[in-house]
Order: sequence, then structure tokens, then C-alpha cells
Amino acid sequence: MSLKDLIVSLFQLDKDWTTRITMAMLVLGVIWGLLGVIDSLMVRLQESAWGTSALLIETSQEYYGAITLHAERDLFGFAQQVEFALFVYFSIKLLNIQPRAKWLLNLAFIFINISMMFMEGPIVVYPSFNDNFFSATDWYYLSPMGIPSYSQYVVSPLFFIGWILLDAFTYMAGVWIIYHYYIATKSLKEKLPVALVFFLMDTLLYAIGYSGVTAADIWDILAYYGLVGLDPIANQIAFWIFGHAIVYMAWLPAVGAMYLLIPTLANRPLYSERFGRISALLYLIFSNNVPIHHLYMVNLPVPIKILQEVLTYAVVVPSMMTFFNLWATVKGANVNFNIITAFISTSFAGAIAAGVTGIANADIAFDAIIHNSMWVPGHFHAMILLSIVPAAMAVLYFMIPMMTGRQWYSSKMAWIHYIGYTIGSVLLIIGMEIMGFYGVVRRTEIYPIFSGLVDAENLATVGAIIAQVATLVWFLNLVATLVKGRVAKLEGLSLGDMINTVAMSLDWSSTGLKFNNFNKIGKTMNTKNAKALGMYWALGILGAVFVIISTIPLALGGDMYNALPWAWIVLLTIGIVLISYPVLKGAKSL
Repeated sequence: MSLKDLIVSLFQLDKDWTTRITMAMLVLGVIWGLLGVIDSLMVRLQESAWGTSALLIETSQEYYGAITLHAERDLFGFAQQVEFALFVYFSIKLLNIQPRAKWLLNLAFIFINISMMFMEGPIVVYPSFNDNFFSATDWYYLSPMGIPSYSQYVVSPLFFIGWILLDAFTYMAGVWIIYHYYIATKSLKEKLPVALVFFLMDTLLYAIGYSGVTAADIWDILAYYGLVGLDPIANQIAFWIFGHAIVYMAWLPAVGAMYLLIPTLANRPLYSERFGRISALLYLIFSNNVPIHHLYMVNLPVPIKILQEVLTYAVVVPSMMTFFNLWATVKGANVNFNIITAFISTSFAGAIAAGVTGIANADIAFDAIIHNSMWVPGHFHAMILLSIVPAAMAVLYFMIPMMTGRQWYSSKMAWIHYIGYTIGSVLLIIGMEIMGFYGVVRRTEIYPIFSGLVDAENLATVGAIIAQVATLVWFLNLVATLVKGRVAKLEGLSLGDMINTVAMSLDWSSTGLKFNNFNKIGKTMNTKNAKALGMYWALGILGAVFVIISTIPLALGGDMYNALPWAWIVLLTIGIVLISYPVLKGAKSL
């Protein structure tokens, strides 16, 4: 295949404009995502190297630069760009409208990718490679670091212009999407599908949530040139208005994906569309009103902090509505165990697991203990890695064949991706949260070297490597699919039939591996309701035992942290055995 043919295949240049712009955003997003993954690995290797050998294999500039670039590339260049690509594609296709003002979205696409380059700074190849001049300013909040007369570490104004270009992308792409919803609803005879309601609410959430960021970024650039003075605390508060909204900006597309895929894969109508629409509106209302809970340690009036605590708990309401609605939809259904089912189920369960730690963060007293510790990255990495990314993968696994007309190159590679990614992500998150229990502060490259903490650091590093290798397998499968994937016969199919057709090609049996009884896992579990109920009780009891075991050393005057790793290992081992028992028992019949 010639280079020209490869480029045409990667960017789908022979397709319609909507497919071309969507694919361009997806390809660039994946590239930024992979670069951000490399940055995160640099961080993990630095911390593990210190714990195991008391050596730092990178400079502090490289370490802090990698943290910033990991956040910027993966959260904005990858996640935000990919999410807007999904909004664009499904809005146009499901609303069945012709795209207008193409220049606006094309320009927004250019802006976000230039913004990533500007934030990074100049790349130096000789005499040694360096790509983090600007990014080492740290990402806790921007000001006053990098600004003349306010900081000894001054960067180019391009760093702040990069942030303004990111803001411009958000508003330009947001306006483009909202405009097309306005066009569609004028002639739409039925209500918007619930998934599209979530995409619309999330677009509005981005627009509102970025207001404080944009104000802070403009303030930064004006202060850089000495046109205005700077109040670092006020600037910090303005910037972090999106501190909680950004979590839901990234997560609401995952919820929309659940509302789209779970009823389709279960072949059931949604239990309550009204619940879905109301929860989408409540997410928009509450998610933009709780940024201060990330700033409890700032000297703000106590009544404001208490109000933020109450409003944060209110976000639980639409979440519970969503989980109940989707659970009631799928309960009792026979679901084919395929790669899309696996990823969307992981997203559903991961959101609950990660959300529990988020509720804890809202408590002012608890936040005083875990504030700015590794517990916080453990929480939001759980949300990202166990809910947001799995939902995105579930969508991409059917969206790529839908856009390109090609089936996935290898179902085995898809399952290697899922298994490796899930195991690695869980290990990474457990390692981070144990670090938080030890009181390790975020962005700590030098820490006390003792066994429990070093084990947690190494556990996180091993998990990161496993997850990243699995993601690389997915990327290779993606490229092979675009270039060599067999033709998919999807013409004339409805969206639901298209999803199920792709899913069937990626079910467990397509790998040729054993445990084919996984294919009807819903049916298997339906025959074991009593055992399943007993298993849930057992897990609840084990959770209580875990808490008790963890506190015994402290009650006896010892160090509770030494018990935590062992308690986790015991709990996970017993939990895995209990969960696996019905499946392993069913495998005897093979």
C-alpha cells in the first residue's frame, strides 16, 4: 500500500465531510492520547525508580513536564477532542441533517491541535531531546507560575495563548453542535433520543464550565504583558470553576453511550426515558455549581463551603436515577458476551466504584485529610480509566466499522486489549489510592522509602505498563482494520442492527478460546439468582471485614497502613473467587 492510500484509509478522505472531520478528530485525538500515555509512563518510572533504588532517572523539569503534558494531551487533546468528534458524528447521523458552517468546525479542529503544540513549547532534538519547556510550569493552577514579575520561572506567552485556543475550540465546536440541534428540532416530530439529550447537555456543560477558565486565561495573558495586575487566589478560583464540571464534561458522553448501547445490546426498551431526560438536566444544573469543593483548603467563607458540600451530594441524585434506570432496563435479559458488552458493562460498574470515592471527597472533614494527596488522582483516574475510557472504547468498537465499512482486523487483539487494559487500570488505581492512604502528596517524586509505600508505587507502575501495552495492541488493531479489515456488510441496517452485527463479530467465541458458555452470560446468571444474591451478601460482609481488619492495628496502637495492602489482597482474592465460581462451575460441562 502506498503512502497516499494509507493516508486516505486513516483519515477516510474518500468519504463524506462528516466522516472526514470526525475521523480527523479521532486520529489526532488518538495520537495525542498515545503521547500522553508515554508521559504518564515517565512519571510512573521516575517514582518507582526512586522507591526501588533511590535514584531519579529524569530531571525534575522532565518529571513535572510529563505530569502536565499527560494531563493536557490525554484530557484535552484526546478525551475532549474525541468526545466532540462523537457529538458531531452521531448528532448529524441520528438527526439526519446536512452539516452547515463547515468552516467553523474545521477552524475549531485546527485550534485545538495547535493549542496542544503551544502548551508544549519548542521541541529540541539536539544535543538532547526535550519537549517540556512550557509544561513544567505545573498544572495545579496556572498563575502566577510562568508570568513575569510574579514568578522566577517565566515561559513564553504561547503557553497561555495555547490555553486560549483550547477555549476557542470549546466554544466554536459547541456553538456548531448547538446550532445543528436547533436546526434539527425545528422539523423533528419526535423527542430527541436520550443519548443525544446527554450529548446536548454535555455540550452546554462544556460551554458553561469553560467560562471561568477563559476568564483566567485572558487574565493570565494580560498580566503577562503587564496590562493588568494579578491576584493569584482569585485567578485560581476562576480557573477551577471547571474543577468538578470537567469530570462530568468527560463522563456524560459515557452515560450517553450507556443509554445508547445497553438497551440495544439487551434488546430491551429503556425502562424510563423520562428518568433519562431528567437526569441529563440535573447533571447540567448541579455539575456546574460545585467547583469550590476542590478548593476547601482555600480561605473562603465557611457557609460557601458547606453549600458546596450539599450541592455536591445533590449530584448523586441523577447518578442514582441513571444506574437504576439502566439496571432495570437490562435486568433478566439474555445478553451476548462480546467486546462491546464487556466495555460498556465495565463503564457502568466502574462509574459506581469511582463515584463512591468521589462522594467521600465532597465531605469537608474527609477532604482535610486526603486533600491534594494521591487519593484524589486515584479517584479521578478510577472515573476516567474504569468508566469514561471503557465507554469510549465500546462506542469506537462499533463506530469504526460504521464509518469505514470494515470489520475489526482481529477479535483476539480486541479481547487482549480489554483484559489487559482492565487489569492494568485496576492495579494502577489501587496503587494510587494506597499511596493516598499513606498521605503521599500529588506530584511527589521524592518520598520516604519503606516497603508498603514502595509496593504501592510499583503496583501502580506495573498496572500502568500493562494497561498501556494493551492500549498499544488496540492501536495496532485499529491501524490494521483501517488498512486490511474485511468488508462489513452494514448498508441499509438501522443503528441498532448495525451495533449488534458488529458485536457478533467480536463475541467471545470468535477468539477460538474456551469458556464458550460466556456467550450467554445473562442466561447463565438468571439460573443462579439465589446464588448470585448470596454472593452479593458475601461481598458486603467481606467489605465490612476489610474495614475491621484495616483498623485493628490502629486500635492496638500500631500503624493501620501496614494492614491495608494485605487487606486489599485478601479481599480481592476472595472476591475474584466468588465472582468466578458460577462461571468456572458452568465450564465443567464443556
